[in-house]
Amino acid sequence: MLKTVWLTEQPNTEKGVAMLLGGFDGLHAGHRKLLSRAKNSGCSVGIMTIVGGKEKGLFTFAEREEIFKTAGVDFVFELPFEEIKDLSPRAFLQVLETQFTPKLFVCGTDFRFGAKAAGTAEMLKQSTQVCVEVLPLVEMSGEKVSSSYIKTLLQNGKVEQAQELLTHAFFLVGEVYADRKIGRTIGFPTANISYPIGKYPLKIGVYETRVCVDGKTYKGITNYGARPTFADETVVTETYLDGFDGDLYGKTLKVEFIRYLRDVRKFDSIDGLKKQLEEDLRRVRTND
Repeated sequence: MLKTVWLTEQPNTEKGVAMLLGGFDGLHAGHRKLLSRAKNSGCSVGIMTIVGGKEKGLFTFAEREEIFKTAGVDFVFELPFEEIKDLSPRAFLQVLETQFTPKLFVCGTDFRFGAKAAGTAEMLKQSTQVCVEVLPLVEMSGEKVSSSYIKTLLQNGKVEQAQELLTHAFFLVGEVYADRKIGRTIGFPTANISYPIGKYPLKIGVYETRVCVDGKTYKGITNYGARPTFADETVVTETYLDGFDGDLYGKTLKVEFIRYLRDVRKFDSIDGLKKQLEEDLRRVRTND
């Protein structure tokens, strides 16, 4: 079901609506250029986001809402892939025009819409009475800034480079659940969060992270992967928060991935694992 989620408490559409067109599974540097143009129009700003389909998104819908709201977007138009994949370009455009009566469409030169991505930015200009602004793509270090490129970086554990393109850290939001509590027996209690099935996966490994709890930010070590030392091949996301003392069960945490520290590996003993975690913590504390 197509639905609109308002992010502002008192939306003002009297000056019209400016719609950002694209898949938008987050807001990278290129997207923010489109957003800036839409904001300058003086209209309420809406953004499309496509959910579902074969491609896993960088962020879940709830995570996208947080990103969009923080960036000053007024509303999100959620489009389930299965419900729009067979719409012709004309039918897809009619959905947007009748749903919002927009005054402005803003998109990039690579925007495609409609069944089999048959619609182009140029076709959009010729098919609507709405003002259309098509902006050139943004490049950084010789590469086009795109979600697919960011995914390639994440696949290789390059979260620092991904952050440059996203303009914020790649993150995960989830509720802490109770696990086996083995970490606390060696001085490294962890907060475990399920990695969403529909979210694009990182490279398996151990990362330096940041986690905010009750307004205070903690440096962390996050294991994203299996726990071979304990013969557990289940992929988990478990985070040790340096300096935190308390109960996190049931809390919703946002874990930001700062840099890749090392591969996940099997240790000969629990003492060997503990020594490695102590070294990981030293690196996190000293920025080594």
